[in-house]
Amino acid sequence: MLSLSPSPSPSPPRSPALSVESDDDHSDDEDDHLTFYVTGSSPTPIPSRSSSSSIHAHHNDESREVFFGQDLQDQQLQGEHDLSPTQGTGLSTYHSELATSPITSVFSGPSSYMRSLMSDQPPLARGGGYWRPRPASSKRSSNSSFNPSVNKDAIHEPLSPTHMSPAQLYTTASGQLFHAGKICIVIAGLPARGKTHLAVSLTRYLRWLGVKTHAFHLGDYRRQFIPPNMEVPDDYFMIDASASTVMLRQRVMAACKVDLYRFFDSENGQVAVYDAVNPTAAGRRVLVKELNQHGIQVLFIESICDRPEIIEANVRSVKISSPDYAGWNENEAVEDYLTRISLKVPLYESMDMHEHEFSYIKLYNAGERILLNNTRVGYLPNRIVFYLMNLHIKKGSVYFARAGRSTERRPKYKSDPHLNEEGTTYSKVLADTLIEYRKKEHEARIGDGELEPNAEPRELIVWTSTRRRTIETASEFEKRGVRCRQRPQLSQMHPGLTDGLGTEEIERLYPDEVAEHVKDPYRHRFPRAESYHDLAVRMEPVILEMERISSDILIIAHVSVLRVLYGYLMACLPFEIPALEFERNEIVEIIPSAYNNQVKRIVLPGIPPNSSVIM
Repeated sequence: MLSLSPSPSPSPPRSPALSVESDDDHSDDEDDHLTFYVTGSSPTPIPSRSSSSSIHAHHNDESREVFFGQDLQDQQLQGEHDLSPTQGTGLSTYHSELATSPITSVFSGPSSYMRSLMSDQPPLARGGGYWRPRPASSKRSSNSSFNPSVNKDAIHEPLSPTHMSPAQLYTTASGQLFHAGKICIVIAGLPARGKTHLAVSLTRYLRWLGVKTHAFHLGDYRRQFIPPNMEVPDDYFMIDASASTVMLRQRVMAACKVDLYRFFDSENGQVAVYDAVNPTAAGRRVLVKELNQHGIQVLFIESICDRPEIIEANVRSVKISSPDYAGWNENEAVEDYLTRISLKVPLYESMDMHEHEFSYIKLYNAGERILLNNTRVGYLPNRIVFYLMNLHIKKGSVYFARAGRSTERRPKYKSDPHLNEEGTTYSKVLADTLIEYRKKEHEARIGDGELEPNAEPRELIVWTSTRRRTIETASEFEKRGVRCRQRPQLSQMHPGLTDGLGTEEIERLYPDEVAEHVKDPYRHRFPRAESYHDLAVRMEPVILEMERISSDILIIAHVSVLRVLYGYLMACLPFEIPALEFERNEIVEIIPSAYNNQVKRIVLPGIPPNSSVIM
C-alpha cells in the first residue's frame, strides 16, 4: 500500500460556394484565416435529436427531458407489475440512436453536416458522434448559416461507437485505446463528498484524451423513476426500508446497469464511471464479481471527508441546485440533505484492508491526501491516478479574453507586433471591467450568505502566451498587482506556409489544401502548419494546471487557443471548435459546477464587436 501526499480525399464538389473570410482591416489575428466554411443550399434536412426514444436525465431543470405516462409511474411506485428497465418507453438515459461523426467516416461529396450548413433550416451541430441543436445567432455574418455558439456543457451527452475526441492520438482495430480493455470506475463515499465532481471531471479529461468514457449517475436514474412532481418515499434513504421501497431501489440500479452494459457491449465504450454511494463492502464485492463476469476491470475511487466546513460547502454549492430541491428554501434544503446524509452514516463501510485485493484510490478532504492500493494494473489506471493528483474541487472561474489589436493590419507570425493605440485602450477597459465585475460578484456572494462578511475574494491569476500582444494586453492587470504568467503552450496555432497570406491567396495557392480543410477543419493542417488537433494535444499541461488551481484564471490568448480550451471545459465536438465565437468586446466566463459547467458573457463597454468577421 502506498500513501501519497501531493504537493501544493478528393476535393469536394464545387456546387456549393466556398466562403472564406474577407481581407478587411479587422482580420488581425494571425490564425483566423485558417478556417473556411461552405455555404449554399440543400434539400436534405437533419433529423432532430429529440426524435430519439431514449430518456435524457439531466441535473438541471432547463435541460431535463423525462417522459413517463402516469400508468408507468403507478406501476413503478406501487410495485404492481414486474417492470423490466428496458420495457415500454424504456428507462434508459443512454441514446439508442446515435449519429456517426463526419470526421471519422469516409468523405464522398458534402457530408450531411455540410448539407446542414447550406440549409435554411436552423442548424444542428454534428460531430464527435452526437447531435446538439443550436439556437439562432445574431453574431454570424450573412454569408454563413452556421452558428458556432456553444453555451451548453455537453459532458453528459452520449457518444457514438465511432466517436473521435479532440485530443485523441490514435485508434485501434477494437476501438479501445491504450489496449486497456474495459474499465469501470466505481465511485464510493457518503453524500456531499464530491463524488459527482470526481465522476464528471474524470469523464471530461478521459474523453478529451480519446478514451470513450461516460458517467452514470445513480441519482439521475432515481429521478427518472420519481419525477419532480412525485414525492420520494420517506424511507428511500433508510437502512430498514419497506419492501416496496427496496424493490424501487433495485429497479433504479437495474436501469443504470442496463445502460452501463449497453455502453460497453454495443457502444464500444472503454471507461464507465459509476457514481453512487456504494456503501457496504458486501455490496461492492457483489458489484466487482458481476462486472468481472462481463469482462470489465474495476477501479474504486473512495472520497472521504471529515471536515464539516467542506461538507456543508458541498451541500450548499452543489446539492441545493439538484432537481430534488427545486423550489425549496435554501436552509430547509440544506437541513433536509444533511438529514439524508445522517441516514447513510450508520450503513457506510469505508474501504480498508479487508478489501486489499481490490484496486482502489482513497481521496481525503478533496485532495489533501491520496492513498493508493493495488493500482499498478495498466496505463489507464495509472493515468487516472496522475490526473487525480492534480484535481481539486474547482471553485474559481476561468475567464477568456482576446488580445488587443496590433500595429499591423495582418500581423505575421514571425513579426510578433506590439499593440496599437486601440489595443492599449482595450487593455485598460478589459482590466477595469473584470476587476469591477469580480468585486460585485464577491459582494453578492456575501449578501447571499455564501461567504462570511470578512471573507477575502478569490485570487485572480492572468495567463498569457509569450507573444507581445497578449503580454501587453495583460500589462494593466500587472500594474494593479495581479500576478501574470507567460506560458509558451498558449501560443496560437502555427500558420506554416500560410503565414501572412489572405484567404483569397490561400485558396489560389493551395486549392487542394483548402478542399481538405473544408472537409475537416479540426484535424487538417496547412503545409508546415499546426491543426486544431495539434493544438489540443499540447494544451494538456495547461488543462492539468487549470484543474489544480483554485483561483480565478484569466486567459488572454489568440482565438485558436481560446477555442481549444473552451472546447475542453464545455465538452465541445471537434467540428465545433474551429468555429467557436469570441468577440473582442466581451469576456467569456466559465463557471465550474459539479455536474456541468455554466457560461456567462461580460460585455466590455465602448469596445466594438467583430461581427463582420467569421472567426
